[in-house]
Amino acid sequence: MGDNFFMAKKNFAKFPSELRQEPISQKWVVIATGRGKRPEMFKKDKKNSTEDNSRDCPFCDISTQEKPVLILYKGKEIRPSNNPKNWTTIVFPNKFPAFLVSDKLEEKKVGPYTRINGAGYHEVVATRDHKKSMGQFSASQIKEVIDVYQKRYLDLADEKFVNYIHIFHNHGHTAGASISHPHSQIITTPVSEPELHLVLKRLENYYQENKKCLYCEILEWERKEKKRIVFENKEFVVLCPYASRSAFETRIYPKNHEPYFERITEKSKNYLAQAFKTTLYKIYKGLNNPDYNFFLHTAPCDEKEYQYYHWHFEFFPKTSISAGFELGAKIHVSSIEPEKAAEFLRKIK
Repeated sequence: MGDNFFMAKKNFAKFPSELRQEPISQKWVVIATGRGKRPEMFKKDKKNSTEDNSRDCPFCDISTQEKPVLILYKGKEIRPSNNPKNWTTIVFPNKFPAFLVSDKLEEKKVGPYTRINGAGYHEVVATRDHKKSMGQFSASQIKEVIDVYQKRYLDLADEKFVNYIHIFHNHGHTAGASISHPHSQIITTPVSEPELHLVLKRLENYYQENKKCLYCEILEWERKEKKRIVFENKEFVVLCPYASRSAFETRIYPKNHEPYFERITEKSKNYLAQAFKTTLYKIYKGLNNPDYNFFLHTAPCDEKEYQYYHWHFEFFPKTSISAGFELGAKIHVSSIEPEKAAEFLRKIK
C-alpha cells in the first residue's frame, strides 16, 4: 500500500504529468505535461464532438491498445492476451496516461512551490458494446464492471506510491469522454486532496463525540423522511442529497456501515449492481440520456484505519455549466430542489 515518499531531485521530463501543490489551499493540481497541447489547440476542442464511429474506435480493436491486465467474459476471468477475441469487460493501461509507474517519488521545491512527479497507474475499463451505455446495461453486466473495479482496486492498492485509487466514469463529451465507447478509468495517485483530509477529520471527530458514523445518521434520517430517497433494496440506498451540488445529483450508499469499498462481498455486489442499474436507467430515461460523471468515494489505501468513513458512489448528470459564481465563490448552484428531483426519478420505470 502507500509507501513513504522517496524524495530525489531528478529530471521530470519522462513523466506525462506532474503534481503541483497550491501553497495556500495546499490543493494538488495535475499538470498534464505529456499531452503536448499548445494554447491554440484548445480553440479546436470546443468545436469537436465525441466521435461515435465504431469502425475507427480504438477500444473496439483491442489490438491497438496496451496488453490487457484483466479480461472478463460473461462474468468469468480469462487469461490476458494481446488481442483477445472473447471478452465483455477488459482493463488495459491508458496509452496516454496522466500518471506513470515509477520506483521513485521525486520532489522538487522552487521558491514557495512544490511539485512531485506523476507516479502512479492509469487504466481504462472498457465494456464490449460500442454504443450501449451503462444506463442500458442489465444488472449482470453492471455486476461484471463492479467485479473489475474491486479486482483492480485490490491489485493496485499493493503497488508502490499508491495513496488513493480513483475510479470514475465519464459519459458524453461535456462530461469529459473524448471517446464515445463506454469506458471507466482507474487512476492511482501518491497523494490525496487536503479537502479529503478535512472531511476525514470531521468524520473522525463526530465519531469520537457521538459514537456513531455521521453518514449512518444521515441515512437513518433520510430513510425515515423518504423525501429524497430514489430507490432502496436490502443493502443499498439511492438518494438525492439534502444539499445537492447540482440538479439530479444522486448517491448510492451501503445501508450497513462500510468504510472500504474493496471489501465488498459477492452478495453485496449483486445488490449494488441492482442499485447501479436502477440509478443509471432512471437518469438515462428520465433525463433523455444526459452526459454524466460518476465516481467512487472510499477510504484511502495508505495503511491507516478509517472506521469512521462510509464509502459511496456519486452521480452527476450534466444539466448545467458552472459559471462565475460557482467558480469564484466555490458555492455550487442546483436549479431544482433535491426533493423534487428524487420524486421525479422515483416515478421513472
